[in-house]
Formats: sequence, C-alpha cells, structure tokens
Amino acid sequence: MDRRTAISRVALLLGGTIIGGDLFISGCKSEHSATVQTVLNESQISYLNEVAETILPQTAASAGAKAANAGSFMKTMLRDCYSPEEQQIFVSGLGKLEVAAKDMFGKGFLKCSAEERTKLLISLDAKLKEDKKKNDLLQQKEAERQKSAQAGGKPNYLKKTPPVPSWFAMIKQLTLLGYFTSEIGYKSMGYVSVPGRYDGNVIRHI
Repeated sequence: MDRRTAISRVALLLGGTIIGGDLFISGCKSEHSATVQTVLNESQISYLNEVAETILPQTAASAGAKAANAGSFMKTMLRDCYSPEEQQIFVSGLGKLEVAAKDMFGKGFLKCSAEERTKLLISLDAKLKEDKKKNDLLQQKEAERQKSAQAGGKPNYLKKTPPVPSWFAMIKQLTLLGYFTSEIGYKSMGYVSVPGRYDGNVIRHI
C-alpha cells in the first residue's frame, strides 16, 4: 500500500483530513523535524503503544497495534510531518490523557484495566466527534458569510483562526496509519505475500 492510498483510507475511516498528511505523502521532512526527536522517549513510546493497542487490540485473527509498534511510528510522524505547534499539542495530550484517566477512575492510564481504558477512550472519542460537529458548523456559517459579502461587493470577512488540532485525533490517526501500513496490519486486511522482502513504503527507521 502506498502512502497516498494509506492516507485516503484512514481519512475515509475517520471522516476527516489527516494532520501532516501532505508531508507524509511526499516523504519530505519538516524543516523543524528535530523538535520532537528528544521529547518522545522510550517510556512515552511504550505508553503510546498501550494507547494504540486499546484502539486496535489484538484479536484471534490478527495482532494489535502494539505488535506493530505504533508508538515508534508516531514518533517518526511527529518528527517528520508535524509543525512545532502540532508536536506540542500531541505531547501535552499525553498529560491530558493521564488527567482524564485519573478523573474517571482515580488512577493513571497504564494502571487501568483493559475495560477501563476502552471506556476512557470511547468517552474521549465521543467528545472529539462532538467538537468536530461544532467546528464544521462554524466553518459552514463562516463560508456562507464570506460568500454573501463577496456577492454584495463588500470586503472579505477576516476568517477566524482554524480550530486547533485535537491531540486525541492525532493519536487515532497515527494509530490507524501506523498499523495499516505495517506488515502486520497490511496482512490483517488480506494481504497475500509474494516472494521478496516486504516494504510498506511508509515506516522509516528511527
């Protein structure tokens, strides 16, 4: 699966654009690519693997996101495809996830049971979808005002600042991208191996 196809499929699953998707498709590195290189440590990568495993857990038919090392993929994507602002939002989101877990269960995410982790992420996902609906409605109204102003020969409205990307949306997107473009995830979709070396054309060595 090539990068463009992977981006398209994950965007379709999530019903939105992929943050950093353009750079991911081109394979180019962000000019600020060194920013997160020293921020995400091995402990955080392991933590992200547990979060990703909750989103895409192991089943009887296939391994989960942890086996695909989704956490390492997230680090690469953060480093190469996200702006410094987006990187900061993502990293600060790990702390917010801990706070959400403690608010709901009185303990950190890693100390929660599998059932508790799932319940927590479902609640965060519901909030994400609610916020997206609100943002979509605001953007639609702004577009209508802009069109009306242009039709009346008035100066363009000063468009509002785009909504800040959601840290949880980033985790969801990168979990799906990391999994379904890995050998494990690719095979889970019915990939039939052919003679030669597997190359997903996506994950670079860190």
